Amino acid sequence: MKLTKHLAGVVIASTCLCAPALAQTRLTMWYHGAGNEVESRIINQIISDFNTSQSDWTVTIESFPEKSYNDSVAAAALAGNLPDILDVDGPVMPNWAWAGYLQPLPIDESEFADFLPGTKGVWDGKLYSVGLWEAAVALFARQSTLDELGLRTPTLDKPWSREEFMAALEAAKASGKYEFALDLGMNDQAEWYSYAFSPFLQSFGGDIVDRSTYKTAEGALNGEAAQAFGKWWQSLFSGGYAPGTSEDPADQQTGFIRGKFAFQWNGNWRAVATMEAVDDVVFLPAPDFGAGNKIGAGSWQFGVSAKSKHPEGAAEFIKFAAQDKYLAAFSDGIGLIPPTPSAAQMTKNYKDGGPLAVFFALSKAQALVRPVTPGYVVQAKVFTKALADIANGADVADTLDAAVDEIDADIESNGGYSHR
Repeated sequence: MKLTKHLAGVVIASTCLCAPALAQTRLTMWYHGAGNEVESRIINQIISDFNTSQSDWTVTIESFPEKSYNDSVAAAALAGNLPDILDVDGPVMPNWAWAGYLQPLPIDESEFADFLPGTKGVWDGKLYSVGLWEAAVALFARQSTLDELGLRTPTLDKPWSREEFMAALEAAKASGKYEFALDLGMNDQAEWYSYAFSPFLQSFGGDIVDRSTYKTAEGALNGEAAQAFGKWWQSLFSGGYAPGTSEDPADQQTGFIRGKFAFQWNGNWRAVATMEAVDDVVFLPAPDFGAGNKIGAGSWQFGVSAKSKHPEGAAEFIKFAAQDKYLAAFSDGIGLIPPTPSAAQMTKNYKDGGPLAVFFALSKAQALVRPVTPGYVVQAKVFTKALADIANGADVADTLDAAVDEIDADIESNGGYSHR
């Protein structure tokens, strides 16, 4: 409406001929966190804040159970029904980019200069995705256990060597106080094996695939370093230091807390619950098996689907969600590592002097992303099966050679996955 003045001086209303306000353009988003109440609450709050912060875009979300999420995305891609915004597990991102599910982020990478390296999804020289959190693995122990066994407390600057680590396991085994010296979570034969255990292989000097070309696993997964890793890996189970693949799944949740294990290889997502139950828990860096100590990197990240008609709007949402206050909220809510130092200072656990600040340092110093190749999704499954078979007594050399053959056949059948 507009106001006009009548000849008698009375103000009356008349119809305005100006253009009406434009409606917000709808952006669709898919998310893997259905069933996680805390995670869902935070992401829905971010969406609500974004929708009310500006007048151009409105985001709507559809959440899926994590176990079915990747299959849902693949099916939607085949049908041409992808949303504008996807979240994607970091190591899977190159496969989705190669398959045409994602487009490079229309955001200058300099905007994420302070983010931990593992939270940035880069493939073929382009930034495709950014994560709002990071995850890290450490060796859980009790300080009282280290003291009782006469063990040096390892640090980032001076981690345990292979010899020290095995001496620690031997001391724990010989004490008779524990069912096993070490828990590795062997029951979880999914992404955990490549995320948690390939860093041991890399610390020996091997890898899942030759990263110089990404065209073969020959030499990386079955060379001298990998053979040494495989023999060591098998010795953990044949020597009675760790439970094998038939381990009770509940043990990864509560076994260390209940004193069943002297040490546990686990992630920071279990750290808060462990601290609440074990007052002297310490989080130790990975041992150095000769080629430096390594842990995995790369968690869930946000990207723009290749079919989005509004990539600029999707990018605006991702930049909005990457504010420190939201990074800190996710960290406090689900216990994972905030991607930036400034966000870490806003959290209760990861700020300087906080009980989990060590995980930020571990991630910054030790983290190595899983192989950055579209072929990773196959390579991870092959690696997992090989490690499970070796743990169950299979011949190390034969098993690794067979894994190399399977990985190389997949690479060849996919034309090298566009690696030049």
